[in-house]
Amino acid sequence: MSSIGTRGTAVGFIGLAVVGLALTGCKSGNEEKDPAPASSPSAAQPSKSAEPDTSASPSAGGGYAPAPGTAGTAKSGQSFKIGEAATVPFKYGTEKAGTIALTVTGVEQGQASDLAALKLGDKVKGMVPYYIRYSVKNVGTTDLSHTSVGHIKGLLPDGSEAQGLSIIGTFEKCDDDSLPRDFTNGKSQTNCAVALAPSAQTKVVGAEYWGEPYNSLSDKKGLTWK
Repeated sequence: MSSIGTRGTAVGFIGLAVVGLALTGCKSGNEEKDPAPASSPSAAQPSKSAEPDTSASPSAGGGYAPAPGTAGTAKSGQSFKIGEAATVPFKYGTEKAGTIALTVTGVEQGQASDLAALKLGDKVKGMVPYYIRYSVKNVGTTDLSHTSVGHIKGLLPDGSEAQGLSIIGTFEKCDDDSLPRDFTNGKSQTNCAVALAPSAQTKVVGAEYWGEPYNSLSDKKGLTWK
């Protein structure tokens, strides 16, 4: 689920996922975000996150290890371990295309109280936020400045999709920004997506990337990390 940014007080919107609440729809492509003007952070600060449930260990070279035997482009439905990189053809709007290494680096459990600053009230009653950390590295020849890599959703233990959440504004627990200027070959950035577990008894155990070309046909499946 993409995060849409204009800086200011954080406001949350339930995204299109397993349950339908007051929705913002999921996007069909990796659309461009408007530039975000600077402003003061939200006055309501979420409480400290709990310890991560799952985390990735960097490789000796300081990056994240590629999945064994996956030197080429990741295939529809392919699964990876947390910390393994998938080589992904990346399309942004109608004008930019390139290649990225996409790595889910961790799935961290937050606290229900983290959501108070988003003013969602009973729409998220009983739900627990999870923060999906992922890195994006430009491994192609195209400058991907000011593009956005979204379409990351959480997965529940039975394989179903966790409720998504889009953020307008600054949410300190899970910062999701457009790629910066001069995002050329070798440059990387870490982003975050919010997934909501339906209760404290059910955990978000993995993540899925469903951006193009993995969402373009009915028989296509996303890339998963667990």
